[in-house]
Amino acid sequence: MKFRLFAGVSALVVTAGLSACSSSSDASDGSTAIDVWLMRDSVSDQFQKDFVKSFEAAHPDIRVKVQIQEWDGIGEKVTAALASTDAPDVIETGNTQVAQFAQSGGLLDLSDKVGELGGKDWLKGLAEPGAFEGKQYGIPYYAANRVVIYRTDLFEKAGVDPAAIKTRDQWTAATKKLNTGGTQGIYLPGQNWYTLAGFVWDEGGDLATESGGKWKGSLDTLEAVRGMEFYKKLQALGRGPKDSDEANPPQADVMAKGKVAQVVSSPGGANTVVENNPALKDKLGFFPIPGKTADTPGAVFTGGSDLVIPTASAKQDAAYTFVKELTGDTWQKKLAVAMSYVPNKTTLSDAVASDPGASAMAVGAAEGHATPNTPGWAAVEAKNPIKDYLTAVLTGGDAQKEAAKASEAITTAMNSGT
Repeated sequence: MKFRLFAGVSALVVTAGLSACSSSSDASDGSTAIDVWLMRDSVSDQFQKDFVKSFEAAHPDIRVKVQIQEWDGIGEKVTAALASTDAPDVIETGNTQVAQFAQSGGLLDLSDKVGELGGKDWLKGLAEPGAFEGKQYGIPYYAANRVVIYRTDLFEKAGVDPAAIKTRDQWTAATKKLNTGGTQGIYLPGQNWYTLAGFVWDEGGDLATESGGKWKGSLDTLEAVRGMEFYKKLQALGRGPKDSDEANPPQADVMAKGKVAQVVSSPGGANTVVENNPALKDKLGFFPIPGKTADTPGAVFTGGSDLVIPTASAKQDAAYTFVKELTGDTWQKKLAVAMSYVPNKTTLSDAVASDPGASAMAVGAAEGHATPNTPGWAAVEAKNPIKDYLTAVLTGGDAQKEAAKASEAITTAMNSGT
């Protein structure tokens, strides 16, 4: 799933004259022309130009034509493209969308390429959802995840050292100190279900589990309920609404009003806060979401993208060369610096060491997870009983009973199409 995280990212230039779904003819000079679909705001205009120029210089027999796609409605568009005889050669897709597309048989199995692409070091939150039924279809492209954005001045005033916050207990203790007067120690909306998922994973639970080809919601396990109990404890240390998510109202807007010490967000949220309140420039910092113990950061949902190659592509060798280069170490480091993304390999985290927000993300990314790897998960997110579960518990409902209801709804949704 793509995080729409970063404010101020330039849009890419759409190559003129490309149809909505078509493979380019080979160029008149005898080179192979490949069509590539990238998503809106995934990289900057300058990064795209630099990469394509370098790639074509290194591979003079390949010409690249990039076409920009919008996230809204992309699932249906990719599905149609994969079923056609005129598909693009490379497609960027949200990491949790790969299973949906692989199920149709429209994606090239790249399992035999994992070794040469350095797959042993891939972030599991990108690699695992890029696989389906034991085969690797999606190649990790970039990642992004949530961190804690905090007010440096409020922390200093309260005598709280953010560098000393390594565990959940330390986090809640610090948040209690910050939750004084008119200041909210943390603004955590009641329906921020991705944050809940991290706490569930920390406890050893999951959103759903699979057995015998059938999926079953698992929010009612003891581990998952413990994650909910921590969410409730943390959420109470602020005045976040219990019946809406981080977009309603936008939590960056709330923080910009000056009375919030912390939010859980992507680092890009800090840009929006400052845009809304320039007085907060240089007063925002970042640290990874704390874990249960000091030696392991909190689990996070890994958002981001994978690159896939359609089976309908007539130029799969050239397409693979493109994918290999863009996901290789050299360009992954450049991408991380240019976009404040987390590189696709754990071994490349040093590339963002000088970027406070991205380096905090990279720490958390090592404990990254994805939503259940099945096409049926899309139906869960469409109805999202997890949000209803959160609100029910935060407004006084019994966590175990409400978790059982939510798990039943998840089970029904995930198996509705099977």
